[in-house]
Amino acid sequence: MEEPVEKNTGAQHTLTSIEELEAVYGTPVPGALTKELDHISEHYGKFIARSPFVLVATSGPEGLDCSPRGDPPGFVRIVDSKTLLIPDRRGNNRIDTLRNLVRNPAISLLFLIPGIGETIRVTGSARILTNPALLESFQMQQKLPRSVIEISVTSVYFQCQKALARSRLWKSESRIKRTELPSTGTMIQQMVEDQQAEFDGKAYDEGYAEHMKKTIY
Repeated sequence: MEEPVEKNTGAQHTLTSIEELEAVYGTPVPGALTKELDHISEHYGKFIARSPFVLVATSGPEGLDCSPRGDPPGFVRIVDSKTLLIPDRRGNNRIDTLRNLVRNPAISLLFLIPGIGETIRVTGSARILTNPALLESFQMQQKLPRSVIEISVTSVYFQCQKALARSRLWKSESRIKRTELPSTGTMIQQMVEDQQAEFDGKAYDEGYAEHMKKTIY
């Protein structure tokens, strides 16, 4: 692990105002502003419809949360140019996103498509729906989501390719073997042992593939 860079706490090196930020970064290029719309255009809708993965950011009294959502492309339903629907599939019941939304409806989405450099950013306000017919329409493997997040869109724009190009995220040579990182069971076992409790990390890892089959939906 690299040594951390020594923190410079000098006030003269800390940006604390919009004016100071603009002095360092300058003004946005014209295209960075014109690409932002208050609705889902035909072109933006095509990106959203082909995305199998979206990051969902919310904020609540306990703090911020950013959670992944994924399903086959088209799982985020475009109702109209101002409305999206996202099924909330089975998880670990922490429901951090939903806990935030019932108290603060502000939401931000980042859509990714494998192999595509641009991402789509959406912001708006959300509410949580449990209409039985709506849940039924999002059925997967005979399982229904517990709820559906409805987003009223206020802003949509694409992010250029630079971040994904720099990270080489979609390049095959960027992939690493899962064994190069600690397994999920290993991480949980260490945390449990720190709390002086018992947990069989090896058994957890060995049984996870079967557990995934039974609980993915």
